[in-house]
Amino acid sequence: MEVEQIYGKFDKNMGWLRDRTVLLVRHGSHAYGTNTPESDEDFKGIAIPPKQYFLGSQYNFEQAELKDPDLVIYDIRKFFNLAAASNPNIIEVLHTDPSDHILVDPIGEIILDNKNRFLSKRIKHTFMGYACSQLKRIKLHRRWLLNPPTHKPTREEFGLPRETVIPQDQLLAVNAQIQKELDKFQFDFMEELNEPMKIAVRNSMADMLTHLQISKDDQWVSAAKTVGLDSNFIEAMKLERQYASSKTEWDNFQEWKVNRNRKRHELEAKYGYDTKHAYHLVRLIRMCGEILTTGIVTVKRPDFEELLRIRNGAWTCEEVIEYADNEEVRLQELYKTSTVLPKTPDQKYLDDLCIQLVERSLSKYSWYNVKKYIDTLVK
Repeated sequence: MEVEQIYGKFDKNMGWLRDRTVLLVRHGSHAYGTNTPESDEDFKGIAIPPKQYFLGSQYNFEQAELKDPDLVIYDIRKFFNLAAASNPNIIEVLHTDPSDHILVDPIGEIILDNKNRFLSKRIKHTFMGYACSQLKRIKLHRRWLLNPPTHKPTREEFGLPRETVIPQDQLLAVNAQIQKELDKFQFDFMEELNEPMKIAVRNSMADMLTHLQISKDDQWVSAAKTVGLDSNFIEAMKLERQYASSKTEWDNFQEWKVNRNRKRHELEAKYGYDTKHAYHLVRLIRMCGEILTTGIVTVKRPDFEELLRIRNGAWTCEEVIEYADNEEVRLQELYKTSTVLPKTPDQKYLDDLCIQLVERSLSKYSWYNVKKYIDTLVK
């Protein structure tokens, strides 16, 4: 698709976006080399908006999106923050093959020249975090395929009266109190942490609690006792929670059946699990290991043929799960021993770079507007 076709799809009030896009790349399967004739095109880019978006109070811009084609253009400040946090999708943008660069202006060239400045060992947490999210979807959907909920749960099945004996406002208040205690126990020290570290801490705590055989129900009961609830009330609340959880699962299952992607449904029906999630999981894990080992991000995949075979069902679901479990152990050790990347990027350098690029853009367009006004007077 031509650049002008893409930008022609935006509203008129975004007319500035075309001229102020500094980088636009092809993303997704076409960038990985795993595209098929049916694959849609995906694009991602960076823009520096006009000065009113920086200095005024009436305008705000974080990103612009389209669905056809699938495109996201980020404000440069948001992009820098996501890249410094090692967001996999954003890191990939900076390391796409030159053949997938659609638009690169002088500012975009500077950003690409500094692409390695965004890399750090944080990628272990974020790339593996994204891979784990793929694995969770695989397991959930496989459970629904093999053992789907058969009916909408009833209160009677959980030993509850037809109508709750706990007033709704009291139920909400107590739940909020317990959740506050749970948040305090687990994450009250995490507000100052960046997103990759939050992912790492959550995963470590989940592993620790699993090792100690402390379930979520155990944590909830402990928190309920801490806020002073008696045993009978806690037991009634537990039953209400179990019923609510079962009902939520039923609702999510129904929504999934109605709204799931047709192509994904065909893959699940054919192979027993979502093989597209599996190939992305393997890709993310391999990229993570490569970056920690070499400091190089390879978006255009040399293993694209094997990834396509995985997408086409070459691995069983059990093999995918075993691979993910084994690689998690290996990458954790690699994270400890790798010396090719810093633990965190040089945030001051990146901030200074962002400031310089914004100033350069605003200065360019200030002169452009003055010249345009002078040309009008001459005419």
